[in-house]
Amino acid sequence: MGRSRGLAVCGVFGICAKRGVDVANLTYFGLFSLQHRGQESAGIAVSDGESVRVHRGMGLVAQVFSPAQIKDLGEGSMLALGHTRYSTTGASRAENTHPLPFHHPSLGPGAIAHNGNLLNADALRTQLEEEGATFETALDTEVMARLIEHTHGRTWEDVIRKTFARIVGAYSCGIITPTQLIALRDPYGFRPLCIGFIPLPGQPAHVVASETCALDTVHANFVREVQPGEMVIMDEHGVHSVTFQTSSKHAMCVFEFIYFARPDSILKNCELEDARIRMGHELAKEAPVEADMVIPFPDSGTPAAIGYAEAAGIPFREALMKSRYINRTFIQPDQSLREAGVMLKLNPLPRSIKGKRLIAVDDSIVRGTTSRRIIERLRAAGAREIHMRISSPPMRFPCFMGVDIGSTKELIASRRTVEEVRQRIGADSLQYLSIPGLMRAIGRGTSHEFCRACFDGSYPVPVPQQLEMDKMQFETPVKAGHVPGPISRQLVRPSS
Repeated sequence: MGRSRGLAVCGVFGICAKRGVDVANLTYFGLFSLQHRGQESAGIAVSDGESVRVHRGMGLVAQVFSPAQIKDLGEGSMLALGHTRYSTTGASRAENTHPLPFHHPSLGPGAIAHNGNLLNADALRTQLEEEGATFETALDTEVMARLIEHTHGRTWEDVIRKTFARIVGAYSCGIITPTQLIALRDPYGFRPLCIGFIPLPGQPAHVVASETCALDTVHANFVREVQPGEMVIMDEHGVHSVTFQTSSKHAMCVFEFIYFARPDSILKNCELEDARIRMGHELAKEAPVEADMVIPFPDSGTPAAIGYAEAAGIPFREALMKSRYINRTFIQPDQSLREAGVMLKLNPLPRSIKGKRLIAVDDSIVRGTTSRRIIERLRAAGAREIHMRISSPPMRFPCFMGVDIGSTKELIASRRTVEEVRQRIGADSLQYLSIPGLMRAIGRGTSHEFCRACFDGSYPVPVPQQLEMDKMQFETPVKAGHVPGPISRQLVRPSS
């Protein structure tokens, strides 16, 4: 649902095709399917084999690109890389939009798009500044770009392999060069990334995307997920891959299954709509209560509410009407925007709920502000009882892997018991799904292949002490500012 909470991800989409295929238009449509992963800004970089052009700006995909701009980007282009952004580092400004261009001194131009968060960005930035690098933004993505520029190698593959050997953290990246589209995933596999192909006469077009739903939109066949620690290189000769890092364990963000990814996407051979319905089944077993109806906090609470109603044998009703013209409030960068968004987005149906005992199902509670406001509105509409059921465990710890939780102060459950959270949101009862129940719903008997640090504080990668102190102790407010127009750049490959 639209909620006042602080979680965020970004979307990456890229395509490599023969000349004559409208790669810019296909990327444009692919980004529409990833709009849920970021609504602050969007961008597309293209290459015609010699130069790399980038157009990016603030707003939704449809606001950033006009038909004329997409047509211009597509003319003569064989490669394209797109991005939808939600800020986890760097403010919400036009200069922070992706793809971020760079220029290697011997290999030429390129651009990078990133979903994740680096743990050693500050240390790398300091090292690069000592080597003479200058920075225009606070983005960890720019750290990657400058590191690429300062890394020696005979080929792009060599340079990028050496670059990412120095990087620690969560990243699923797309990189475009004049002749190649490169996809990488960190050795833990925190964020999703998959590859597919569009069957075309002569030679298929190869596609990389954050989620399989974007492949479906451009009629691409799913091939497989990019493996943790793998680099996939796409060019006119086809596709090949190399392993650039290894890890003894994998740690995919479990919140991709709970909320981030679209329900029609598939992760680890698991269709997310079905997994979320099963979360509702498990929740009904663990937290039963007598009631007249089960209602969701739309949209992301809907599958679990359906599952709860099925397992409990209680009627399912949609008692909160949603405006489809308000962005996802969970991934709004500012708390005031989140609260305003949810009040505009959801409206209760008094005739359906008056005098009724409700089981209200949502996928998570982060800050709790929105849950409290919606419960207040349900009571004002006449609900007799409101029993809150959450299809994930309590979020008690901050995230360092690309999720916008600025500190534990932003997490309502971080220093409170379930009963104390219940009192703050004003529900008659509150229960969460357990970690074992969540794993059963996903279809994994163990949680060892997932990152669940936001639930239990067990981080799969050591967190720098200062970064941990910042997140544990301090708020990082986001200031609203001027929203400039789009940015267009062209980088030309050096002559050989």
